[in-house]
Amino acid sequence: MWHPDLWRLGSGHPGTARTRPARSGRDLGLLLLRATIGVIMFGHGTQKLFGWFGGSGLDGVAASFDRAGFPASRLFAVVAGLTEALGGAGLVLGLLTPLAGAAILGVMINAMAVVWSGSLYGSGGIEYEVVLAMGGAALALTGPGRFSVDHHLPVLREHRLDVGLASIALGLVLAAVVLLIRG
Repeated sequence: MWHPDLWRLGSGHPGTARTRPARSGRDLGLLLLRATIGVIMFGHGTQKLFGWFGGSGLDGVAASFDRAGFPASRLFAVVAGLTEALGGAGLVLGLLTPLAGAAILGVMINAMAVVWSGSLYGSGGIEYEVVLAMGGAALALTGPGRFSVDHHLPVLREHRLDVGLASIALGLVLAAVVLLIRG
């Protein structure tokens, strides 16, 4: 007979389960996904903001944003850099993970709009941006797993699907607003 405690280690009888979750790679897999996407996005953000890791810094990014049609290009360069750096750091730490994932989704939607030339692959393709965007969305939906700051905060410990969906909706709306401002 099935019982909610059967997923836990124990004899298989309700009431005898231990408190340690069954062994799986879920939490480790989420940590690897968060760390990979987070480090990449943190690096991109700090390239924009500070010129770290061979980046062009705010002046270079603002000039690029100006060519891409963004009004107030320096402001949008700061917004993009902060979104990438803070969203990436949030994913690495597993802190406010639904919002961090949604931030990555939103900024990658705007990146896709700038670089897309009609093809998913090759020069002008957006496959890289799609992977990062969907990774951010997936993490907003799944939560960070046990190896995260969120897991140790009472309010965020139990990830809820509605919070993930609301975060994604926020990321999509803000991405759309930026695209509308860009024209």
